[in-house]
Amino acid sequence: GLVVDGRTLNIIFQGGLEEKFLALTQHCRSVLCCRSTPLQKSMVVKLVRRQLKVMTLSIGDGANDVSMIQAADVGIGISGQEGMQAVMASDFAISRFKHLKKLLLVHGHWCYARLAKMVIYFFCKNVSYVNLLFWYQFFCGFSGSTMIDYWQMIFFNLFFTSIPPLLFGVLDKDVSAETLLGLPELYKIGQ
Repeated sequence: GLVVDGRTLNIIFQGGLEEKFLALTQHCRSVLCCRSTPLQKSMVVKLVRRQLKVMTLSIGDGANDVSMIQAADVGIGISGQEGMQAVMASDFAISRFKHLKKLLLVHGHWCYARLAKMVIYFFCKNVSYVNLLFWYQFFCGFSGSTMIDYWQMIFFNLFFTSIPPLLFGVLDKDVSAETLLGLPELYKIGQ
């Protein structure tokens, strides 16, 4: 692991040592920036995003973490003693740091699997609908007449666009939460 304080980050950013800092951090399993300003925190996140071209996640619990959370691709706010500013600026909110493991490994896996299935579902639904309209134009001689009544179109979109995502969101769990927590390497399979 690597622990970097605010003074060191100041030297790195003012001295043009960003590339060397990134090379060093790539050899570490974890990097911790402590006693740094909100601007330095967001600059570290932006540096990693820009240079390494990776997806970033920032976790914070106070107002001094807001700029870092907003600079990251995914921001997680922890509601705690320092107020709710980080939670208000984040994409996801948790009440304690110990819930992070379940958020990432369980709900992250389920969300990824559900989104992948829903993209396929919407693609097939739209292809079948457009295919139906395409062949109807041959039947009506390309006159431009409507095949489906307005109310039928509303109910089609209601039942085939609204209800399946809700059912997938509630019922679809390809692997149990206990298995996902016990085998964290299953998260990589989805990627």
